[in-house]
Amino acid sequence: MWWALVVSAVAGYLIGSVQVGLLVGRATRGIDIRDYGSGVTGAANVIRTSGWKAGVFVIVADVGKGVAAVFLARGLGALAGVDVKDDRAWLEAAAAFAAVAGHVWPLYAGFRGGKAVASGYGAALSMNPLASVAMLPVAALIVASVRIMSVMSVGMSVVLAALFVALAALDVSPPAYAVYAAGASALIVYRHRANIERLIAGTEPKIGRGGDRRPDADAAPTPAGTAE
Repeated sequence: MWWALVVSAVAGYLIGSVQVGLLVGRATRGIDIRDYGSGVTGAANVIRTSGWKAGVFVIVADVGKGVAAVFLARGLGALAGVDVKDDRAWLEAAAAFAAVAGHVWPLYAGFRGGKAVASGYGAALSMNPLASVAMLPVAALIVASVRIMSVMSVGMSVVLAALFVALAALDVSPPAYAVYAAGASALIVYRHRANIERLIAGTEPKIGRGGDRRPDADAAPTPAGTAE
């Protein structure tokens, strides 16, 4: 099983490293969206810089990365003859968390990526569709009420992680899923630390705002491996 675990993690990381938001920014406006707005490649920053249609496309694609990572690991487990459900779940969890890490620190884009909300949700959706879909109305209500994506992103990642932990404690879902959800949530919250500081200060921009070029964009050197 160990080789399958390693392959699942590596494959998940490579899938997560694909920065759809970066590609969309180049295709729609000819820019590196990391030089604008929040400086990351996620859908919220794409909405700020390239509009709603581009942002929705990136959300769907990033969710798809998480889904793909889990299903690839699931297929690999079947190929490797991993018959125990909990053992297969560890393969899926490894691939899922690696995909989240790949989105945050992408191999193909100078290790400067996004905050992994959509890709993390996609992985959770593959693990427990019912629990994950149940979060969508709550997420939509939060966004509609406060119009600040970071509030929804941080809040829902924590709530979904707590739900997965509870399901594992009740023996409804494998412990590996709870470990994944807790780890992914911790990473997402960590990546939103600047947003949290702005929320406390009352300066966090609402959806669609704050897409201007970053003051440090011209001064910052292009990291090795970033396609220009």
